[in-house]
Amino acid sequence: MIALIQRVSSASVEVKHKNVAQISSGLLALIGVQKQDNEIKADKLLQKLLHYRVFEDAEGRMNLSVAAIEGGLLLVPQFTLAADTASGLRPGFSSAAPPEEGRRLFDYLVTEAQGQLKHVGSGVFGADMKVSLVNEGPATFWLEV
Repeated sequence: MIALIQRVSSASVEVKHKNVAQISSGLLALIGVQKQDNEIKADKLLQKLLHYRVFEDAEGRMNLSVAAIEGGLLLVPQFTLAADTASGLRPGFSSAAPPEEGRRLFDYLVTEAQGQLKHVGSGVFGADMKVSLVNEGPATFWLEV
């Protein structure tokens, strides 16, 4: 599984002109599901998301996680993260999980996150979403398990 995470002061997802999720300070995580992914990889990714230290401590060092600051986590499905861009000028998606499997694992990730963190929101799998964010830093990281 892949996550492109951004440390944010706020983020939201809109579908059909309706706000479906929002967080204040925390992480926006764009999630890509690949063919070989499973619940074990989803669990590993979630632990990384919850405990990856990208928030500043009292000395200004990145030593705190989203769990430590009791921040929000906004999970947004984005199958294009699994694109093969190695050759040519058009991405290929042969490494992405089939839609039904991608949806299942994304939903699993959201459910597990909601059981471990107070403020969890999610985008809508397969929907045309408008994602808004204020990236703090900016701080953006690629996580893959």
